Amino acid sequence: MNLDWQRKAPIYEALLKYKAMRIVPFDVPGHKQGRGNPELREFLGDKCLSVDVNSMKPLDNLGHPVSVIKEAETIAADAFGAYHAFLMVNGTTSAVQAMIMSVCKQGDKVIMPRNVHKSAINALIISGAIPVYVNPGVNKQLGIPLGMSASDVEKAMKQHPDAKAIFVNNPTYYGICSDLKAITELAHRYGMYTLVDEAHGTHFYFGENMPLNAMAAGADIAAVSMHKTGGSLSQSSFLLINKSMSIGHVRQIINLTQTTSASYLLLSSLDISRRNLALDGKNIFTNVTALAEYGRAEINKIEGYYAFAKELINGDSVFDFDPTKLSVHTRDIGLAGVEVYDILRDHYDIQIEFGDIGNILAIISVGDRALALERLVSSLSEIKRLHMKDKTGMFDHEYINPVVVMAPQRAFYSNQHSLPIAESAGQISGEFVMAYPPGIPILAPGERITGEIIDYIIYAKQKGSFLTGTEDMSIENIRVVEE
Repeated sequence: MNLDWQRKAPIYEALLKYKAMRIVPFDVPGHKQGRGNPELREFLGDKCLSVDVNSMKPLDNLGHPVSVIKEAETIAADAFGAYHAFLMVNGTTSAVQAMIMSVCKQGDKVIMPRNVHKSAINALIISGAIPVYVNPGVNKQLGIPLGMSASDVEKAMKQHPDAKAIFVNNPTYYGICSDLKAITELAHRYGMYTLVDEAHGTHFYFGENMPLNAMAAGADIAAVSMHKTGGSLSQSSFLLINKSMSIGHVRQIINLTQTTSASYLLLSSLDISRRNLALDGKNIFTNVTALAEYGRAEINKIEGYYAFAKELINGDSVFDFDPTKLSVHTRDIGLAGVEVYDILRDHYDIQIEFGDIGNILAIISVGDRALALERLVSSLSEIKRLHMKDKTGMFDHEYINPVVVMAPQRAFYSNQHSLPIAESAGQISGEFVMAYPPGIPILAPGERITGEIIDYIIYAKQKGSFLTGTEDMSIENIRVVEE
């Protein structure tokens, strides 16, 4: 890493120059540096709205960068150890979609775990690529999906040697990492690309003693949510590539879906956050890890909770664990994770990342402090004392193996009709059902609806999960394929 480069923030510096020039704007956006919307200016502040500007020569253009954005990309690539880095302002969703669409056309196969984020399956619907699912391992005690076993991956590659790529979650929402280096080496041996969803792995590039990151593992392309754990504004991310990918081709794919009105608030936040992590990331994430480990230790003193970590490592489906993740199993106190999630928000004014059927996740990152973590721990202790129940009859697993009978694109665009979910067993789903967050589909287009899936959906609704994905906003009905 070139530290002289990393001290620069070219987009941020260009915006400071623009502000000093006192330009008279006769371009968009129409609020004209906030003067046209006093209420918004009062809410967000003069400084913010003065740099909410349009592309222009001094500020470059994200779709075809030639100056300050191009320099910011080069510096970011150096920071991440990548061949090239693209600044993304449509969220990591667009980065994930660009990964798949860069290597797959209609009818091409891509090997992936089924516990992917909805953005990956959306990319299949858009591109027409065909998924070959490798079911992740499952921890029966916790009821959660794990990573992919390298032997299962190789088996899928042998059965589908024409697949174009393998897609890997690293880490999963729960902090679990697959053997990324082994999977990448397998993929390259079989002539396939490795695509890595590192939405929750920004810190792998900057912290010490972290799981291996995608670029270091030799992966071809990776999507990194800088906003999740790196400190940038929501919706800002990086797409990283290695030398096996064409910069021009990937940019063309990105430009199919990314906005032509890129937010300079988002771009400058990427620039500034990258600089902060490149210069001080080791210290930042040493502190983050210490906070998470403190939280785990304190929570594990409260009988009934289990904050899990590296003890899950088995060298295969749990090859490594993200030490900054504070994932906590709640079922032994008789409460679903989503119930604890709701109680924390509604009664303790604590907003955690998500709760599912048996677990909660608190994101610990650059902005967290020990006092806030102590408040979370004490609140969990009180929740157990006040709300603990018998766990008999609770749903004991989070992941259900899918029965895929039709390509997602074909199912999504097929002739469909609507049925009550409770009466849809045996049908092929034409749409998604998922709890959000984490945004991992319970059911995706092209999958057979089973009694187990229906039971899970009904149970998740009863426990208070925020379900999305169906045309019916009440999640009572589902559109199914007319066979």
